[in-house]
Amino acid sequence: MCSCFEEKFKGLYKKDENDIYVIDQTFVKAMITCLKEKDGFHFLADVTAIDYSKFNKPTPSRFAVVYILRDKEFKNVITLKTFIDEEENGLLVESISDIFFSANWAEREVWDQYGIKFLNHPNLKRVLNHKEFVGHPLRKDYPITKGQLCTKTDDLMDEMIPALEKKGYKSHDDLMFLNLGPAHPASHGTIRTFVALDGETIVAAVSEIGYLHRGFEKSCENHTYNQIIPYTDRLNYCSAILNNIAFAHTVEGMLSVTIPERAQFIRVIIGELSRVIDHLVCLAASLVDMGALTNYWYLYNPREAVYGLLSKLTGARLTNSYMRIGGVAHDFYDGFEEDLKGCIKEIEQGMGDTLALIEHNRIFHDRSQNVGVVTAEQAINNGFTGPNLRASGVAYDLRKTSPYYFYDALDFDIAVGSVGDVYDRMMVRFEEIRQSISIIHQSMKILPKGDIIVNDHAIALPKKENVYNNIEGLMNQFKLTMDGVKVPAGEYYGAIEAGNGELGFFIVSDGSGTPYRVKVRPPCFPAMSALPSMLEGDMIADSVLSLGSLNIIAGELDR
Repeated sequence: MCSCFEEKFKGLYKKDENDIYVIDQTFVKAMITCLKEKDGFHFLADVTAIDYSKFNKPTPSRFAVVYILRDKEFKNVITLKTFIDEEENGLLVESISDIFFSANWAEREVWDQYGIKFLNHPNLKRVLNHKEFVGHPLRKDYPITKGQLCTKTDDLMDEMIPALEKKGYKSHDDLMFLNLGPAHPASHGTIRTFVALDGETIVAAVSEIGYLHRGFEKSCENHTYNQIIPYTDRLNYCSAILNNIAFAHTVEGMLSVTIPERAQFIRVIIGELSRVIDHLVCLAASLVDMGALTNYWYLYNPREAVYGLLSKLTGARLTNSYMRIGGVAHDFYDGFEEDLKGCIKEIEQGMGDTLALIEHNRIFHDRSQNVGVVTAEQAINNGFTGPNLRASGVAYDLRKTSPYYFYDALDFDIAVGSVGDVYDRMMVRFEEIRQSISIIHQSMKILPKGDIIVNDHAIALPKKENVYNNIEGLMNQFKLTMDGVKVPAGEYYGAIEAGNGELGFFIVSDGSGTPYRVKVRPPCFPAMSALPSMLEGDMIADSVLSLGSLNIIAGELDR
């Protein structure tokens, strides 16, 4: 799989028990360059770090940086890890932000959370925590009860002035500076974009996030695996169940567990329904941003029918917590299929009414076509996945490239665009709604009978009658609730195709019922990092549409 890499760097790496390449920090940049240029690993999925100071096994040093890459077919994944030695100037490793644009913010996050410095990084500053923050919160010795308030705003001129100088501006006296957000309906969440305007044209832009950062990954270190599932709901809250599925799927991969077929199809059906309502939110908001309020209601109202169905199924409208490690919480209720048909009918009606108004609408075309253009090469380098990447003409969908839950047995197409503009990103989502509805219909037809969770007392909670009527069932419930599912020690990356693209979890287990480290690979994070470059050269009115078409969800962006 990595013939050139393995041949060129023979003796400079070793594979550990997790099939991860452990490399010397001196050769990080050279090795990753070789993987990209010679072996075709041209997509950087994520960069993260681990603090092993409280791990139950000895490691070469306290900190390690982890790189996850995919090849040009998006089928093979390679994970590299380098242990960082403390030097006089601190923890140092070479930056790869000049190889992958998506590494820029990813490395900033590692510096922010762990204090590892990346040499030659263009702008190594905090990204999730505020500028007055002291310390690095994902270190194991950070006092989690320490409150740190932000008392000063960041004018972002330390980033804006270099950006303007690159554009050839020696003075910014003739430019107007404007904050888009964070408190504005069109910012689609608490997100701030600081722009420099020459007339109505954006000449430079800088984005600031972190307003909604609530320490999801830190919280995971203090909860059992099933207790984490409600926290995943709060990532992309527009399609909460897909977050549940992604996390449970990763943990089940670590357990080498295959969930029952009925549970797999239930996940497909509910997951695709969640994808549909996620796309409806994005499309409705994008259309209302350009003044199409009628279309907003056509698309937004059908979600209420879906929320009614999810309320009956899970007991909650928005944050459903429906998945469990090993399956799902409970089976479909009587009458579920009829309710599902009613929801789909409303969705199809709303989508049809909307498309009838915009498909041949000149105003819609003028506002969306050739706006916020991202080429295929740029999208890959930016770390785009999901509809945003497919809109640029790259047919990457984990349901096809790395199928799970019988997706390879279902008949559906990957929707792709050609230009990578706002128009393509919106129309790809319309087509994906159609494909998701087709997947739901096919899955309901072949939905098998059987269990909805694995029959394993070490993973699944016992039935209530056993808990109430015999000591074995009571003790089983008590142990699983208090100690959690014991996941074998190891390091594992798993991902699914969520509403916005590749939603991955890199989990480090020490063998207990609580994860040692959980890192989320949110599809919004690399997309948001690319927004400033997308906006430059466009009009100020177009910036709102470009942001909306990326479907940034602040919960998964900030975590």
